Amino acid sequence: MKRFTQMLTTISTAISATNAIGQQIDIGASIPAIEQKNQNGESVKIAEFGKDGYLLIYFYPKADTPGCTKQACSLRDSYAALTDKGVKILGVSNDKVKTQKAFQEKYRLPFELLADDDTKVIDAFGVPKTVGFAKRQAFLFKDGKLVWRDLSASTEKQAEDILKIVAPE
Repeated sequence: MKRFTQMLTTISTAISATNAIGQQIDIGASIPAIEQKNQNGESVKIAEFGKDGYLLIYFYPKADTPGCTKQACSLRDSYAALTDKGVKILGVSNDKVKTQKAFQEKYRLPFELLADDDTKVIDAFGVPKTVGFAKRQAFLFKDGKLVWRDLSASTEKQAEDILKIVAPE
């Protein structure tokens, strides 16, 4: 019994470490001043990228999986409507550069994907991780300040949710 209790404690500790997050950012907060490589291996300074207009930063667990593909394709299919409203998009997962590039090419995604394999961006936004994968969340900034966040982001309705914010009826 003692051995079983020790094993449960070890597993619980490992899960807690896996789910560790940084401070969650609140409405009105500035975009964290960090940079990460995109699908081409080029460095993107996130705060600089989003200093003017709208910037959607969405987090997804794993490239080329069913829910993540639906989310990305929702944004791809509404890309013209989103960019007409001045929205720039960055997708983030802890996949490697090569994986993000393959995902972008396979689904013809017209926006950048950040390869956050060291979870620097995930942690800076306070996005929870489960077994090392980022939880699906979305953050919308306007002129560098957070104006909206969805801590349980949609998959196939991601673009619709954003358009309701930037172009209310």
